[in-house]
Amino acid sequence: MKFNQLSPQLYTTQLQQSVDFYVNVLGFYCAAFVPAYNWARVQRGGADIMLCLPNQHTAFEKPIFTGSFYINTTGIDALWETLKDKVQVCYGIENFAYGMREFAIYDNNGYLLQFGEEIPDQP
Repeated sequence: MKFNQLSPQLYTTQLQQSVDFYVNVLGFYCAAFVPAYNWARVQRGGADIMLCLPNQHTAFEKPIFTGSFYINTTGIDALWETLKDKVQVCYGIENFAYGMREFAIYDNNGYLLQFGEEIPDQP
């Protein structure tokens, strides 16, 4: 058995605004948008996120998630410079002892997105 890919599905009552945030602010592209199903998919590189209003089998009042979505990237400093004044920042860019340079922001629904790049070995 093989797991092929993880594609989180984030619940939102603001489908168009969520697509706009991921496309216009984070540089994703909208791979699919189906208003009749209150569903969309945004992608950038290996990051694949579905956005939707949950179906009637799921209780939903507002977006909540007790973790974060961690996106491994390259060019972390340039990404930080592009985003820092356009988003709500959780913490700014910094190096961590576990070998990652990262920062964290909130999307338009309040979901926590962390972006990180491995720090190259230092001589």
